[in-house]
Amino acid sequence: MAAVRSDVVDRASTVSAMLFSMYPRVDGFLSYNSPFQLLVAVVLSARCSDVRVNAVGAKLFAEAPEADDLAAMDINELEKILHPLGFFRQKARAVLGLSNQIVEKFSGAVPLNFRDLESLPGVGHKTASVVLGQLTDVPTFPVDTHVWRLALRWGLSKGKTAAAVERDLKNLFDEELWMGLHLRMIQHGRLHCTARRCDGTVCEICRKLRSKQWQ
Repeated sequence: MAAVRSDVVDRASTVSAMLFSMYPRVDGFLSYNSPFQLLVAVVLSARCSDVRVNAVGAKLFAEAPEADDLAAMDINELEKILHPLGFFRQKARAVLGLSNQIVEKFSGAVPLNFRDLESLPGVGHKTASVVLGQLTDVPTFPVDTHVWRLALRWGLSKGKTAAAVERDLKNLFDEELWMGLHLRMIQHGRLHCTARRCDGTVCEICRKLRSKQWQ
């Protein structure tokens, strides 16, 4: 583990304690009934609210609950279902492509390792991290826009890429906390420490960190 400044470690300890106190229980935000449905839902969630993804997902999974069902769908019909989502054409191609590969290369079962997941169309490191973090014991710390914003705002990272922020956060926190902190940072970022309503001085955690006068 890389050396970390003591003041940053103190910030991380404060953030972790406050998040777990404020949000004793946080489950995943996407609705699914199988690993395949979670994978598809995460792909569909890019640049779209979870509420809308869950609504569209309910309709999609009623018609195509597993990979072989979705792989058999007509692309035009799939686009109609995904139309309420942003970038629905790209997402339709991605989920159709990943469904076909899961059927052809993995006998219809979602592979639960980084290498195989990231080989699927539309599946990057963050998507694979979310799926593995929720379905397996593999320690992951997915970095989305909320996690990235809060990590920088709270002085936990100065990373200019998601990979750099992920590395910094993993150096700061114990593995068993990673997924729980990911979910709680998203929750707090949506409810209180938003991009527009908090500038690093408004929400409870930001005020606490400022009161300690760390530089």
